[in-house]
Amino acid sequence: MSATHPALTQKGAATRERIVHAAADLVLQRGAQGTSLDDIRAATGTSKSQLFHYFPGGKGDLISAIGALQAERVLDAQRPYLDELDTWASWDRWRDAVLAHYGSQRHWGCPIGALTAELVRSEPDRAPEAVAHMERWRSHLEVGVTRMTQTGRLRAHTNPRALSLAIFAALQGGLTLSAMTESIEPLQAALDGALATLRASATTRD
Repeated sequence: MSATHPALTQKGAATRERIVHAAADLVLQRGAQGTSLDDIRAATGTSKSQLFHYFPGGKGDLISAIGALQAERVLDAQRPYLDELDTWASWDRWRDAVLAHYGSQRHWGCPIGALTAELVRSEPDRAPEAVAHMERWRSHLEVGVTRMTQTGRLRAHTNPRALSLAIFAALQGGLTLSAMTESIEPLQAALDGALATLRASATTRD
């Protein structure tokens, strides 16, 4: 768990935010294990005492902040569609937003998925924080499937959790392949397949 943060002035909060953003870029390039506090100090022009002032728990506290930042970035890129997902058109717009976001990034792949996979292997005690970000993302999809079922667009026996897991698994798999191939094509194919799976449970209602 992250340590309690000291009360910060407006300037201090801005400095902390700047450190988190810079560190997030480094971790995205090198991984959490491949990024040291010295690397972060050099990239941000901060002293050791400054770093521990803003992140009393050290590197683990900073990694937690990076996870929260990346989660918000990813979710915000999918809004407002991620918060709707109550019509076929809203699902299509969500798909387009995901492709637009990841297609515009300098680094391929999903920063949250990559961080979660790394922490599960290297820091299992801290991994639940990252897993919670992934679950929060998936839960938006489950809420969307539930809405579609309640409005009669999906068959009544549809299992929202199982279907959202299938869609989310396809999304993450597509992101992994896109990172490996440095191409948006696998992600596009994965999302198209996921939405085809969703439509397989459709009723005749538009």
